[in-house]
Amino acid sequence: MANHLSALKRARQTERRTTRNRANTSTLRTQLRELRETITKGDKAAAEQVYRKTVSILDKAIQKGTLHENTASRYKSRLNARVKAVK
Repeated sequence: MANHLSALKRARQTERRTTRNRANTSTLRTQLRELRETITKGDKAAAEQVYRKTVSILDKAIQKGTLHENTASRYKSRLNARVKAVK
């Protein structure tokens, strides 16, 4: 356990950040799962709509520092290719 005031403060800040990051990551993973399930069903119109929502959440994750910009870009590219392949 931390003894110094500064160490105690850092521990509190870390708890808050961890909670926030975990929530952001959970939201992102849920949205990615929803998009993959929609693609699997084969409904192109629904997949395109869910894809737009997913891209928005990916961009928010970049802004919040949850994801690296290149990682999000890779996700977007691969998911877009899968959405386009839906018949």
